[in-house]
Amino acid sequence: VQLQASGGGLVQAGDSLRLSCAASGRNLRKNGMGWFRQAPGKEREFVAAINYNGDSTAYVDSVEGRFTISRDNAKNTVFLQMNDLKFEDTAVYYCAAVRDLYGDVYREYREYYYWGRGTLVTVSS
Repeated sequence: VQLQASGGGLVQAGDSLRLSCAASGRNLRKNGMGWFRQAPGKEREFVAAINYNGDSTAYVDSVEGRFTISRDNAKNTVFLQMNDLKFEDTAVYYCAAVRDLYGDVYREYREYYYWGRGTLVTVSS
């Protein structure tokens, strides 16, 4: 399984970006997926998660109300819509998928098995 994240870039505070994570090699429609981020000098942080059919989502408090995770299982793709971006959102964003099937949302990075390479989001203040 390969996960390819895209959509990052350099934006100004208050702008929006939409990240995409396309899976290949296997259809992940039965797997929960999530987004994590890692800022320079900091540990990897949970951002958002979605269960296998999109009925359940979870967010870290700092992005609640600004970010929305969604998925299109027909396209084997997960999205992260990021609105009202802040300087502190600057990080490399990674998408990931769990191995468990038909589970709920997962917040711990140790629960994820498949990882993409990441896409850089830089927010200028």
